[in-house]
Parts: sequence; structure tokens; C-alpha cells
Amino acid sequence: MLYSSGLRVSELIGLQMPDINLEMGLVQVTGKGNKQRMVPFGAEAAQALREYLGGTRGQILGRRASRYVFVSRRGGKLTRQAFWKSLGQYARLSGIGDGLSPHVLRHTFATHLLEGGADLRSLQAMLGHADISTTQIYTHVARTRLREAVDAHHPRA
Repeated sequence: MLYSSGLRVSELIGLQMPDINLEMGLVQVTGKGNKQRMVPFGAEAAQALREYLGGTRGQILGRRASRYVFVSRRGGKLTRQAFWKSLGQYARLSGIGDGLSPHVLRHTFATHLLEGGADLRSLQAMLGHADISTTQIYTHVARTRLREAVDAHHPRA
């Protein structure tokens, strides 16, 4: 969900059940400065979220109720620290190593969208950046990757 939407980890763990529309693939996010925005997420994230909501979340909560989507073992909102720890464990189990962080996923989301042809203003809205100059940082990364691809694969590079 984090990679599919580009949310900040604080936004992700703050999601409440009414914030998610699985059918439309949209999530309503309260970001910095209490600003609200709608962010799309992909079909694979929607499927994973359905499975989590229909299984794991219920197992964690037992008979307790929680308005939060992502919950701790005690039934409360998942903490940022618990999320980081869990992400690190899954990264190591998958062989990725220790370099994965929530911000790396957000950065990768933004870079992949730009490389796929998304426009800067749409990306700015999805990321919740108040200033376009914050979003423009990702264009440099995309250009750098394009240059590396040409250098590595073009016969006259």
C-alpha cells in the first residue's frame, strides 16, 4: 500500500476504515498541515488490502474493534516504529537487505510514476507537496536514470 500510493508512513498508519474505497482504488489522506487529498492506489494493493482486512487484521484484533486500518497487537493504531521494524524484517526476509525504508518506497513510487509518463502536477497532488519545487527533485532522478540507460545500452553512447 505504501509503494502503491506514495503515502508518508505517518499518513499510512493514520488511515481509518472510512478513508479507504477499495472499489475505486482511492484513499482519503490527511497530510501535513491537516490538508486532505485523495490518492489512487493500484489493483495489487487493493487485493492485498482486501486479504489483510478479511483475515490478518481480524486475527490481530480478535473481538476488539478499531477504527484504524493498520493495527498493533494491542488493537490500537500501529506505531511508526513498529511499521519500520516490520518493514525491515520483511526486507531482510526477501533478500533486499537493510536499505529499505518507508521514504525509499515513497521515492521509488514517485520515480516510477515519472518514468512511466506521469505529469509533475499530478505527482505533486498525490504526494501532498505544497510546493512544486519539492516534487521537481524527482525529475532529476528520472533524468539521471535515463542518462544511465542510454550510456549502458545505446551502441553509440
